[in-house]
Amino acid sequence: MKSVTRKYVEFGALCFLALAILWWFGRKLDWHEVRHAVSHANPYLLGLATLAITLAYVFRAARWGALLAPLSRASLRNLYVATTVGFGAVFLLGRTGEVVRPVVLPMLDTKIRPSASFVTIMVERIYDMIAVVLLFAINLLWFQPPNASAEFGRVRTAGIVLLLVALAGVFGLTQFRKKSKGAISWIKTKLEGRRFIPTRLTRAILSILEQLASALRVLVDARELAVTVGWTAMVWVAIAAAQLLVFRAFGLPFGITQTVFVLGWSLVGSLVPTPGGAAGAFHAATAAGLISLGVQRETAAAISIVLHIVDFGPALIFGVYYILRGDINLSRLRARTSSESVEHQVEDEPILSDELFAQTELETAAARD
Repeated sequence: MKSVTRKYVEFGALCFLALAILWWFGRKLDWHEVRHAVSHANPYLLGLATLAITLAYVFRAARWGALLAPLSRASLRNLYVATTVGFGAVFLLGRTGEVVRPVVLPMLDTKIRPSASFVTIMVERIYDMIAVVLLFAINLLWFQPPNASAEFGRVRTAGIVLLLVALAGVFGLTQFRKKSKGAISWIKTKLEGRRFIPTRLTRAILSILEQLASALRVLVDARELAVTVGWTAMVWVAIAAAQLLVFRAFGLPFGITQTVFVLGWSLVGSLVPTPGGAAGAFHAATAAGLISLGVQRETAAAISIVLHIVDFGPALIFGVYYILRGDINLSRLRARTSSESVEHQVEDEPILSDELFAQTELETAAARD
């Protein structure tokens, strides 16, 4: 009961935060000018932008399948349904909706273990973080804003630092994958026998670590790495293309460097876990990036609003469609996405046997050869 109450209190607080940011974002805007900018945007280019984002969701689903390949197989259809329903939930609930996507897939395909679904989502987030940092940092090497200043020099330095941190993180994950059996055995000896650590929690931690080690096979297998990096590149090319099309729809003569620069601002705003897909924070950050490039304030606000709709619109439409069609049972989904249910789904899974763990190692070696 306490956890349920806390969940609603946290959600209410995030809703209040979103409203506060939206108020701050719009308090000095001329909303007549904002509506005028939206009404004069090119609808054909906005339609193409929506199509590009729809393709990005397809690419996300395909990449998820590639990340799952070392653990299990799933059809592209089921992966796409889970992806769109999941991102639709993120739009409605904020970051708390991220649990929906890895829960939906095992509902559609009982062969998928819940922990495998959760772990591959973690790996996917790592891929996206590295992709964004790479894009933003490399773009900053030659990008010059209209009004360059010492502040921009610090932004460029921060981008390079983030790039080095991301590369260090990849190196660490690769080392964990190569030495995972010994590392997990060491962690097992440290956790077992501790009176203050429940046995179920120990099993859950070990199961997740073993699933993560198997999923990270994509980092040490050249073919699987090429496939997952390729899908990641297609995801972000589609997202950048959609953003560029939205800018052009509003008459901005931006190229790819300006697009990637603003994309970095947008993604920083999207990290704020407010409902509505980082409502408020996304708009304020995107508008700030545009204003720094000399875009008029009301036009920047209009673009941020439309871009937010374009980013989440396809997922919300397809997600609602799949729920109404009966692909997803809403009551089962609500039950499975409760915090207690998620914990039990992972904790109740058996830890991989030594034979199965060894089999994944042999598969990795065979693939490498």
